[in-house]
Amino acid sequence: MAEAPVWSVDPRTGKQREQVAVEATAQEVDAAVRAAHAARDALTDRTVRAAFLRTAADELKAAEATLVEVADAETALGPVRLTGELARTCYQLRAFADIVDEGAFLDVVVNHPDDTATPPVPDLRRYKVPLGVVAVYSASNFPFAFSVPGGDTASALAAGCPVVVKAHPDHPALSELVAKVLRRAAGRHGIPDGVLGLVHGFEAGIELIKHPLVAAAGFTGSVRGGRALFDAAAARPVPIPFHGELGSLNPVVVTEAAAAERAEAIGAGLAGSMTLGVGQFCVKPGLVLVPSGAAGDGLVKSLTDAVSDTDAGVLLDHRMRDNFVAGVAERAALPDVDSPVTPGAGGEHTVSAGFLTVPASRLAAEGEHDLLLEECFGPVTVVARYEDEAEVRGVLSRLPGNLTATVQLSAEEAAGQGRGSEILAELTPLAGRVLVNGWPTGVAVAPAQHHGGPYPATTSTSTSVGGTAIERWLRPVVYQGTPEALLPVELRDDNPLGLPRRFNGVLER
Repeated sequence: MAEAPVWSVDPRTGKQREQVAVEATAQEVDAAVRAAHAARDALTDRTVRAAFLRTAADELKAAEATLVEVADAETALGPVRLTGELARTCYQLRAFADIVDEGAFLDVVVNHPDDTATPPVPDLRRYKVPLGVVAVYSASNFPFAFSVPGGDTASALAAGCPVVVKAHPDHPALSELVAKVLRRAAGRHGIPDGVLGLVHGFEAGIELIKHPLVAAAGFTGSVRGGRALFDAAAARPVPIPFHGELGSLNPVVVTEAAAAERAEAIGAGLAGSMTLGVGQFCVKPGLVLVPSGAAGDGLVKSLTDAVSDTDAGVLLDHRMRDNFVAGVAERAALPDVDSPVTPGAGGEHTVSAGFLTVPASRLAAEGEHDLLLEECFGPVTVVARYEDEAEVRGVLSRLPGNLTATVQLSAEEAAGQGRGSEILAELTPLAGRVLVNGWPTGVAVAPAQHHGGPYPATTSTSTSVGGTAIERWLRPVVYQGTPEALLPVELRDDNPLGLPRRFNGVLER
């Protein structure tokens, strides 16, 4: 059987740039996973792991010019955006190195025996160990931050887990280059190349999730693709954790008081958020509840003016472009749906931004308008005009899980007067991140960050951004009645590594 070529394609023209690889066979996937499995011991030393992560960040930064050039050629995201994304990725690697050095993620707990307790407590010592080989499925829209060197890879390596990445077909050349950079960084610390495997091809992705030595998986992509892999992970003879980010509508509620107070600013802010990166952010606000009446009209006018000034843009590939054009046309054809700025084809290779309006009452009950409650990837949002608070509650009650939910409040409401707290209570069950008077695009890499949400936003309760993302790739182990000489060094009484821990009920730092 002929090998299937993997081509790098220019989304600005749709033309093939170069062949960069061939799709991996089942045997090649097996070899990559086995090489990763064999590299586990090289990650045992936390000092080595932290140094590797910092070197990886340094090497990526040193290769910035080449990496950004190739990334732009394959994604059309532009050098400014891509340079910033690479900087974010390097920061994330260094942040995980700091977490590894600190050691709190190990959750060390030591309990000495207590015969006076009921029942008696034996000698118990608990910490977390790495799961094993992690399969990472790259995203299309963040070729650095959610791809080969992204948060899934960084957090897995930080946990002590080797990684095999299934490259995204929208940036295969970049994936190959980045993998070489990370392997070079690994080699500087005596870590074998197998610690970071890379495979191409749809079938390779299926083989990867089924491989018996793969212990967990991270995914960022569509609901359809993510759910198929999630089901495959669960159907294995030995099921594995599957941490998938699948899709999100990211609803926004604008109160009447907020619209009356700052309609122009809210409209302009919404336009900037929904068109950022040609609408290809997973946290793009896709549904906005705006009051009927003069205040809401002012917001819609501001949004119209701002979106009308947005240039046509290139999506990540022509398949996405075709899906966007077809998706907005289908939505615009529904009864009572208007297009103040019509989204769609901007040219042979581009799309134009726009938005749709619909009475909120059409969304509050099940029917043909349910399509408007599904994510449409690209520069479009749906503005639902509501008559009263009951309609707002009705629409919110029909929404699936989301990564984010936002409320725009007036100054008085933000100070605690009015329904602000009630709206927050209504939004909290819907999302993993709730924003007040902001916009969801932009996910800061910070210890308190949570990038996840109820299904279908994600398939687990974990985050893929922030320090606690490391927890996905660990499992707790307790040693009972184990002689000191046989204990892992992290669990010994004298704490030679100086780890944060809870010792006989007392938190030590």
